[in-house]
Amino acid sequence: MYELKTKETDNSIIEFIENVPSIKKREDAYKLLDIFTEVTGYEAKLWGPSIIGFGKYHYKYKSGHEGNAPLVGFSPRKAKISLYFATYPERDRELEKFGKHSSGKACVYVNKLEDIDIEILKEMIKHSITFLQKLYPEQEK
Repeated sequence: MYELKTKETDNSIIEFIENVPSIKKREDAYKLLDIFTEVTGYEAKLWGPSIIGFGKYHYKYKSGHEGNAPLVGFSPRKAKISLYFATYPERDRELEKFGKHSSGKACVYVNKLEDIDIEILKEMIKHSITFLQKLYPEQEK
């Protein structure tokens, strides 16, 4: 059976951030940690080796594949900062006002926090969580 690589761990968030090579990305990671903690009300957890996640939900696809994932999160990667959100209905409209970014299905990539609107980031965090909690209602709060 397939085993997920990205699992919730008890590894230290601070230790992880302190090992980010770029000082600027480290500073942004601490700011994001504060923003996500404040907006979500969830304790940060390290998922796999490099994703800082908040809250969690259990998904199950029609194919039978299932697992747990953070409701929202981020990762200060070498090239860019990855922000993890659901693909909720308002997302594209919010991204139009978000600032300099690129995006994939579940990820939004930014170079630095100065490039984005923090208030829009906070709205995206809230909308992503609300969307996933409605989609997967039987979750831990």
